[in-house]
Amino acid sequence: MTDVPASAAGKGQLAGRRQAAPSLWNIANVLTMVRLLLVPGFVLLMFAGDGHDAGWRAAAWAAFTVAMITDLLDGELARRRNLVTDFGKIADPIADKAIMGAALVCLSALSDLPWWVTVVILARELGITALRFWVIRLGVIPASRGGKLKTLAQGVAVGMYILTLSGPLATLRWWVMAAAVALTVVTGLDYIRQAVVLRRAARADGAGAGGR
Repeated sequence: MTDVPASAAGKGQLAGRRQAAPSLWNIANVLTMVRLLLVPGFVLLMFAGDGHDAGWRAAAWAAFTVAMITDLLDGELARRRNLVTDFGKIADPIADKAIMGAALVCLSALSDLPWWVTVVILARELGITALRFWVIRLGVIPASRGGKLKTLAQGVAVGMYILTLSGPLATLRWWVMAAAVALTVVTGLDYIRQAVVLRRAARADGAGAGGR
């Protein structure tokens, strides 16, 4: 028999269950996978008909909007309910880049958005993702308000370009996209600055430890 009191054993088992790794099939990961599955459907909707049919573009906008909503929900759910998994850490940014990248490329392929806008945004997103992996062992750079605003501006701007707008709304979406591009560049440069500062601090700490 064990000498551990039953109450203590019960508490230990409860603590073990609380510390158990979250299931791969949790709601946050399911939403991430839904976003990934929406990408090919979204692309098909964008090119349906002649690529500029208002009905098909409205359907594409609906798919894009659902994907953006899942982007907001999965991360929040993962943090609040302790559902963070290794799969989620990898799949979530991939899903984010996939739906936004698909939308931008489709819009440029249909001549609705200049290619330079697509290149600037995708270069920033992919470059910062690579940079994040480069410095992740040194520390975590928290998401800034500017970064969150950038994501919102990109989503709104791209969503407006997916819809077949005309008149004042078409002019408005140009300005929203201009703001999104500006935020994309500024926040990208700020992230690079923070990464450089973090790396220099890590080198200084290493040099100091070596000196001791």
